This record gives sequence, C-alpha cells and structure tokens, in this order.
Amino acid sequence: MESVRYERALIVGAGQGLSASLARLFSREGMNVALASRNPEKLAALCREAGARAFACDTVDAAQVRQLFSDVDKTMGEPDVVVYNPSARARGPITDLDPADVERALAVCAFGAFLVAQQAARRMLARKRGAILFTGASAGVKGYPQSAPFAMGKFALRGLAQSLARELSPQGLHVAHFVIDGGIARAGRSAPPDQPDSLLDADAIAANYLHVLRQPRSAWTWEIELRPWVEKF
Repeated sequence: MESVRYERALIVGAGQGLSASLARLFSREGMNVALASRNPEKLAALCREAGARAFACDTVDAAQVRQLFSDVDKTMGEPDVVVYNPSARARGPITDLDPADVERALAVCAFGAFLVAQQAARRMLARKRGAILFTGASAGVKGYPQSAPFAMGKFALRGLAQSLARELSPQGLHVAHFVIDGGIARAGRSAPPDQPDSLLDADAIAANYLHVLRQPRSAWTWEIELRPWVEKF
C-alpha cells in the first residue's frame, strides 16, 4: 500500500503561525509551495525561507479566488494539496453584535472555504487525486458564550468538510478537517513554566497535517482533533 505523493501545495490564509510551519515542512518534503494572503507582502521572509511564492487573495471574493487558482496554475501548476486556514471572529453578547461583523466572520470561515474548495475540487477530480485540508477549531463542535459568530462559521466549515469528504473521497480526493482545540504558541505567547506544552506547537500541528497526507487510502481519516495534554474536552 503506497500513500499518494504530493508535489504542489497551496496554503490559503497564510501568516506567521501554522501556515508558516506548514510551508516550511511541505518545502522540506519536496513540495512546491504557494501562499495566499490579503497582504502577500508580509510573507516575503517566509517565501525566502521556504522557497515559496506569494499571491494576493481575499477568500470571500469569488473572482479573486478564481484568479488565485489561475495564477497558481500558470506559475507552478495545479496544486494537489490545498489548505484552508482563514478565520474571523466577532465577540460579544448577541444583543450587541454588529451584523456586518457577523457577516464577515461567516464569510471568511465558511463561504471562503467553499469557494476555495470548489476551485480545488474542479482541478483534482480531473486527475482523481489530491487533498483538501480545512483548519477548524473547538468552536466547530461546541459553541462558547459570546462567540456565536465564530461557532456559526466553524460549525459550517466542519459541515462543509464532512459533506465533501463523503462526496469526494470515493472519487480519490482526501478531504480532512482539523479541530484545533487550544491556544497555539507564538512569539510573545508561550506556555507558563508550571505548565509546559500547555499550548499547541505550530510545528507539531503541521506534522499531523503531513501524517494525514501520508495515510494510505485504505485507512483515510476525515477528521482529527489536536489539543495540549492539559486541555479539557
């Protein structure tokens, strides 16, 4: 049983956290990497480090998503791995939330994921191979108080992933959803000395994405939950 060997990855919603860890890891694994962000100029250092290319895209704009995939196709070839990372939050009591902020949160978390997945699937189905990976959150399985918009968006993202896994897996496409249940360590945010490893390490998360990509198709998973050892669930 051989796992699929992937050659070109597109990471959408790229930044300096998990996306950066994924870009570095995928590059070390021999993949050509494309990064998409609303502000691609901020990715210059990461592009140099990972040998990646950066593209501009607002994922809630269908025309921009179409253009992103067209540009990636022309520059490095059709991606056979697509990762969707963007999130947006609007916090507060239901009585105080700004409807425009809620609409944006839903669009970024869910509608943008649909637009990206649609373009990815159209390309991958022609070859009957590829992987579409969605970065979710604990908010996608349990709604927290004063966080209704984020729960709505992440529940929708999880539903999209589950539906696509059932639709596309029998056609050779691996679709997976990652529930990130806990805070992610970053510059300026580290675990307290009395609770080491109580925040998720971005490199450790990325290693799990690679593990899923390496799964033989006789034993695919559509969802994986990741949390620090002290996190309650």
